[in-house]
Amino acid sequence: MNLIEFTQKLLRIQSITPRDMGCFDLIEPELKELGFSTKRINYLNVENLYAEIGSGENFCFLGHTDVVPTGPVESWSCDPFAAEIKENVITARGAADMKSSISAFLFALKDIDLSKNRKKISILLTSNEEGDAKDGTIEKVLDELKQNNNAINYCLAGEPSSKNELGDTVRIGRRGSLSGSLTIIGKQGHVAYPSDVVNPIMLSGGIIKELSEKQWDQGNENFPPTSFQISNINAGTGAKNVVPGDLKIEFNFRFSPEITEDEIKAEVVKVIEENIKNYELDWELNANPFYTEKLFLRNIVTKSIKKITGINTIEDTGGGTSDGRFMHPHGAEVVELGPINASIHKIDEHIKIDHLEVLKDIYRDILISYIES
Repeated sequence: MNLIEFTQKLLRIQSITPRDMGCFDLIEPELKELGFSTKRINYLNVENLYAEIGSGENFCFLGHTDVVPTGPVESWSCDPFAAEIKENVITARGAADMKSSISAFLFALKDIDLSKNRKKISILLTSNEEGDAKDGTIEKVLDELKQNNNAINYCLAGEPSSKNELGDTVRIGRRGSLSGSLTIIGKQGHVAYPSDVVNPIMLSGGIIKELSEKQWDQGNENFPPTSFQISNINAGTGAKNVVPGDLKIEFNFRFSPEITEDEIKAEVVKVIEENIKNYELDWELNANPFYTEKLFLRNIVTKSIKKITGINTIEDTGGGTSDGRFMHPHGAEVVELGPINASIHKIDEHIKIDHLEVLKDIYRDILISYIES
């Protein structure tokens, strides 16, 4: 089975988050054939596969086998799990995010004589990166590895980092993510009797205006300024002549290291209480910002991209959150490199076949550079 065939086979597995649905069963035998020792580490709604070969410092490829739901299947140009090839393009859910990266790394390993390797190479795959991991997240797996004196030193994550050309961008950090849920409590009643109601919809206007116009920080040379976005507003009884009793706003901050979680919370509460008094507010910290300052892995990755593609890659910290945020607090250098991200989570997600081959070659050169360093 060649790289393309294996990728198609992996893409045909309907591993909608949080389930692996047999991806590990396809990948694990290939790793064992290469001489890797493997271990399944599962907790509640998360399945994890860890494999390693060699000894010493640990270079780990980090990936996930779960994919987001397809959305309306009828809107796709083909079956989202058929992995059809048309005009040099594989179209399937997970083609860019990130089963192609997993295949490319596996076949990069196949191109190397691992019998001469004297360094540790590992792979850590999880089944619930896209969804809500109730337990057994990457962080818990990392704790277990660390307890066994097997901490990860270098992490190459296969996240789709590229923008316009394969390899033009790599991530060396990510912003933090803080979500909030605000319920404005009013008083329900008939629209014809405004003195007898407290309209939470009307009350929300000042809060939304202030939060959306506020400049939270300036960012820094490595991070853009902190941003605030509202993802959902829900209110109303379904009747046109009834003022609702409450309104719920779901919002999110993508924040730089120039501001803390507690500072954001304090500012939000201040704005709310300047406008209303009767409310409920819940918070969820999804991720803290991280940044890879050390240059060892960064230099290897950028040099390999230049060697294989001729591109002078850009290092940045944009995009959403990734499992790299769990690696960094454990001391790992984290770099994310993967396919073009324009189609991820969208209808007709895809990757070009020649990009898949090039990504394999870049991964192979990274591995060789690490082994020979």
